[in-house]
Amino acid sequence: MSTVGLIGLGAMGSGMAASLRRAGHAVQVFDVRREVAEAFTHAGGTAHDTLASLGAACDVVVSVVVNAAQTEAVLFGDGTTPGCAASMKPGSVFVMCSTVDPNWSVALEARLEAMGLRYVDAPISGGAAKAASGQMTMMTAGKPEAYALAEPFLNAMAAKVYKLGDSAGAGSKVKIINQLLAGVHIAAAAEAMALGLREGVDPAALYEVITNSAGNSWMFENRMAHVLAADYTPLSAVDIFVKDLGIVLDMARASKFPLPLSSTAHQMFMQASTAGFAKEDDSAVIKIFPGIELPKGKA
Repeated sequence: MSTVGLIGLGAMGSGMAASLRRAGHAVQVFDVRREVAEAFTHAGGTAHDTLASLGAACDVVVSVVVNAAQTEAVLFGDGTTPGCAASMKPGSVFVMCSTVDPNWSVALEARLEAMGLRYVDAPISGGAAKAASGQMTMMTAGKPEAYALAEPFLNAMAAKVYKLGDSAGAGSKVKIINQLLAGVHIAAAAEAMALGLREGVDPAALYEVITNSAGNSWMFENRMAHVLAADYTPLSAVDIFVKDLGIVLDMARASKFPLPLSSTAHQMFMQASTAGFAKEDDSAVIKIFPGIELPKGKA
């Protein structure tokens, strides 16, 4: 029976690890916050002190970190601490769940194959709640032999596992397009709510009407609830969309493809970031609009 390890017990990773455990897998975990890894194992599982130790122990390693740079450190070390790639057994699989430049993902597959390792390009979507319930979406691409080992674990973590190609890149391209829509929808939702506030519309009434009308979007319904509650706890931070929309624009720039809405949304998140809201929930992009009084939530 194959063994699975998961690296990164953040908002998404902790839920994914719990889904694996709920499916009956003996999950092995690593997080730079040792206490978080230890807390996870109280209900079952094994915490590793090092990435190298986890890599050596597992047939499939799932990485749930923020970006390409962190993924590089997880695999190949950060100059002081070794990564997991050197200790992984030949033929084992690395599953990459971050939002990255598709070309970087393609290059990573080749780099790992040269080391005798398999790779699944597997960005994720759905948020922390769906990760915790095993209901998130995975946009995957990889060779059949990589899927053969990884698929039971992918199915345990996600309700929908889309197979988009037999080599890396396709999964990341689809995730980038999803992030284009997500970022633009959040920016548009914030703009709409801000206009309502400026015009003196009751924000709770506006939210009720829009969420039951044709102008609604999943992002309006989800993120503007944060604004109404005045809760900017970062489930997905402003800087995530500075990064992700930046990747969207980089991908399109390479083929000289115009993305006017993405460009505007990116500038809005950049403005929010530099205004001091970088680590707040991405709904805090509404704070860039002048002359409005935001809801204060319940006392």
